[in-house]
Amino acid sequence: MTPISERTAGSTAETAAAPEAFVLTGAFWVVCRNTRYLDELSARGLKILLITPESYRETALARMADPAHPAALIDDVAFVDGALDHEGSFTSSVIASTQAWRQRYRIVGAYAVGETLVEPTGLLADALGLPGPGLRATRACRSKYLQRWYLDEFSPASVVLPAGRREELDTEAVGYPAVLKPATRHSSSGVVTVAGADELRAHLAGYPGHETLLVEEKVAGQEYSVESLVQGGKVVFASVTRKETTESHAQSFVELAHSVPGTCDGAEETLLEANQRMLERLAFADGIAHSEWRTGADGSPYLMEVAARTPGDGLLVLYHLATGAPLEPEIVRIALGEPAAYPVPGRYARQVYLEHESGTLGDVTVDWPGVEPVWVGDGGMWPAIEPGGEDDAPALRAVLVLKDRGSELGPLLSSDDRAVSFVIDAPTPRELDELERRVREAITVTVRKDAAHGG
Repeated sequence: MTPISERTAGSTAETAAAPEAFVLTGAFWVVCRNTRYLDELSARGLKILLITPESYRETALARMADPAHPAALIDDVAFVDGALDHEGSFTSSVIASTQAWRQRYRIVGAYAVGETLVEPTGLLADALGLPGPGLRATRACRSKYLQRWYLDEFSPASVVLPAGRREELDTEAVGYPAVLKPATRHSSSGVVTVAGADELRAHLAGYPGHETLLVEEKVAGQEYSVESLVQGGKVVFASVTRKETTESHAQSFVELAHSVPGTCDGAEETLLEANQRMLERLAFADGIAHSEWRTGADGSPYLMEVAARTPGDGLLVLYHLATGAPLEPEIVRIALGEPAAYPVPGRYARQVYLEHESGTLGDVTVDWPGVEPVWVGDGGMWPAIEPGGEDDAPALRAVLVLKDRGSELGPLLSSDDRAVSFVIDAPTPRELDELERRVREAITVTVRKDAAHGG
């Protein structure tokens, strides 16, 4: 163990002579997909420190050693152990890694790019006096049952089922249809609709015994998200995104489309006002919040969940297309305590995920001038998708294949099961809808079936 005198000296050296560094946390592929964070930090001369789960070790080290890969900009990496379905399991590894770095770097900022390490990143920022969402926000945003506890005003009726106490639930007393969800997973994993008591009991038996679960009233209505840039507790930008999911024809809630800005049928003001009150209740201080909402039959907003990190899927790309400006530099400015601002959308953008049959992915073709599908694969990097002018004609910007040829495709039970996506933008909502129809007709996804898939 380092003697106290040496630790004190190290702390002094940290503030005086050590190089300035910025900590990014999250799944390695998510960090690399958002390369603007790496570019922005590198351009500032900051050392880039990455904390990512141990499962990415081999891939991360190989990519960091490749001068042509964006990951080559990362100066140091720490691999941490844990699992999303075990609450707080990553925290000790993150603290241990950061403790070592404090002896070598002066850490001036930290940001959770993905869901995996939001809570320990909040602890890191709090301990080092760095801008961050705050302890309440980062803790509650990683726990669906804590969101129900703190944000009861916006919550559907719900029951928390701690690990080992599921048998205490009176399944006959639940109002159906209901939604069953694990408390700490992400990407819609494990979230299902149940129609009655027998179905609920059957699903409860399928979750690992250590997981905390929620049983909630199902809110019928259009789904939205709100992306908010917050600085010093004040919202400097907020916008509503309209969402479509598999819920209309399946028990799952996998996202199939995002539209920016969302056409809200008059709900925008209500959603933004509710989002503001939610952020205040969480004492959200600095960062970006991604909250997901439904409007009930009475027009009231119901919070589905909220995250204290970059929005997922292609939402950053969509806001870039809609405004002409990337969000990532503003997020970095907030994390460094610099004034941030962001323009309102002047164009309409949409990402669509295509549904597919079960089987083996053979090929994806696009009958569109100048556009070929980009085979990204599982966890691969997306191509740069740059915006056009505000009044440009409607445009198909990219077709992305998110699985490798030969991958097994099955039902869409979580976001990770999706295989093909496209990104479009247009000057008006009507033109955007027409463009989506045409692009859907132009894409062919070939799936080979065998005996296991009914072929």
